[in-house]
Amino acid sequence: MPAGFYANGDSRALDRLRKTIEGIRRSELLAWAGRCARATKRYASNLRRFLRFSLAQIRGGRGLIKRGGVYYVPLWLPIALALLLASSVFWGDIASVIYRSAIHLIRGASEVELAEFFAPAVQHWSGEISQWSAEHQVDPHLLATVMQIESCGHPTVISGAGARGLFQVMPFHFAEGENMLEPDTNARRGSAFLKQCGHAADGVIGLTLACYNGGASVLGKPRENWSRETQAYYRWGVGIYSDAVARSDSSETFDQWLAAGGQRLCASAERELGF
Repeated sequence: MPAGFYANGDSRALDRLRKTIEGIRRSELLAWAGRCARATKRYASNLRRFLRFSLAQIRGGRGLIKRGGVYYVPLWLPIALALLLASSVFWGDIASVIYRSAIHLIRGASEVELAEFFAPAVQHWSGEISQWSAEHQVDPHLLATVMQIESCGHPTVISGAGARGLFQVMPFHFAEGENMLEPDTNARRGSAFLKQCGHAADGVIGLTLACYNGGASVLGKPRENWSRETQAYYRWGVGIYSDAVARSDSSETFDQWLAAGGQRLCASAERELGF
């Protein structure tokens, strides 16, 4: 036999194999297309039935009626519900509650027990601090420390420099139209800046607190060149935070902060909260 016979035979066998594979692929593709078409048809049919049923339920009239075990609603009711849900004020409040509840359920957040030495007006916000900590992914003890030094839990206090609310957030951190004294809004903006400072300070608590008080520019300066306010804030913040994490019953640093003027702020906060 000629030497090329086997080569030609192999070539024809390969051609048949390739055609067979292509045929299988085409049949699989056709089968897949058929399944998609049938699924699409079923979906369209179910959608049509659902729409017909939904439209049939909206029958007009002035009240809810029941026929054949099915309740029918008047047309004005879904329209009224749609308008109500479209209200930004109503939906904003509802969405906020739903979101915060979901955060607690998903993460299993439980109320953080603050150290006993925190002022009563700060302890008043312990539940919210737990919520804000879970929602904004910020250390609750750090949030409590900042609130203690900044406002002692006074929700509407405004500093001479214009910082506002529980976390004494400057106005330029808020979006236009936001209520800067509303606790959740104030906590959201304060937490965002605190996280920003934490990233800039590589997670070092003292530097994070110094940044929160004096701005990110302090991180590039020697500590002795910080303002006296920022140096004091650093000292008080680190001491209070360390004692808070240790769950101490008392804090010498906290007592020093009270003596340096914090007592007046806490008295004002307690009056505001009706203690």
